[in-house]
Amino acid sequence: MTLDPSDHPRGQPHLSSASGLARVGRKLYIAADDEHHLVQLDADDPVACPLRMVQFAPGALPDDHAQRKKAKPDLEVLVHVPPLTAQQNGLLAAFGSASTPRRQRAFVFPVDRHGELVGLPRTVSLEQLHAALHGRLGEPNFEAAFFDGTHLHLFQRAHRGHPYNAHIRYQGAPAARWLAGTGTVPPPLDIATVDLGSIDGVPLGITDAAAWPAGGWVFSAVAEDTSNPYDDGACVGSVIGWCDARNRVVRCERLKDAPKVEGVVLADDDRLWLVTDADDPARPSELLELRLSALS
Repeated sequence: MTLDPSDHPRGQPHLSSASGLARVGRKLYIAADDEHHLVQLDADDPVACPLRMVQFAPGALPDDHAQRKKAKPDLEVLVHVPPLTAQQNGLLAAFGSASTPRRQRAFVFPVDRHGELVGLPRTVSLEQLHAALHGRLGEPNFEAAFFDGTHLHLFQRAHRGHPYNAHIRYQGAPAARWLAGTGTVPPPLDIATVDLGSIDGVPLGITDAAAWPAGGWVFSAVAEDTSNPYDDGACVGSVIGWCDARNRVVRCERLKDAPKVEGVVLADDDRLWLVTDADDPARPSELLELRLSALS
């Protein structure tokens, strides 16, 4: 994904840290996990349209890699929260991974019915949300979420030190009110383990998920060779898969050349859009299209 260097906060000619991906009306949004920016694309033709970078937090992040890693909000989750009533507009919520205190924040943007951001985001602490899960999950590593109209689904990503993914469900209306600033942190309804196995001994960790219209959900997962939620590692493999409503994996397809896919969203009945993050500012992120009929 390329852009005019003058439009990038570090003067890069490309986006290099694409993480969460969400569709809101006629817009696609990407979280750039080591920037203070979201990226907006037109869902009608995301390949041809220019990237628009939208700053959500003031100030610039350090150029030094280690210092930038410590300071960044690490937005890994983008989720569209539809309006609770016909008189309201929806929200776009960008969650930090919560793997450090600086990353325990979500930025919540109001959106109009066309998918445009309207007004400034509000910052929501994730500390209480994580505290309610700590005894069950240990160190947090939030990487994926989707809202199916009834429930908010949040996912913790597996790694070598904790080889099982977690799927956490919340009642949708209380979760939407909390994100909108009119309610308290909702308690989890249930927490389920999702074991996707491993590639070359490295556990597959869920990196994004989206509701499937016929029920269940589709997910992206990568086998990243790291033993904790903070350090990066080599991506030894990646997959796209489907789970039914009972969290049972019904299909899993390995992706050629092991792209580190960190975002997935439904484009239409036969296509998924995916975004990648190579963990290297010199390497552009990619927007990929996967035709489901090609998997038949």
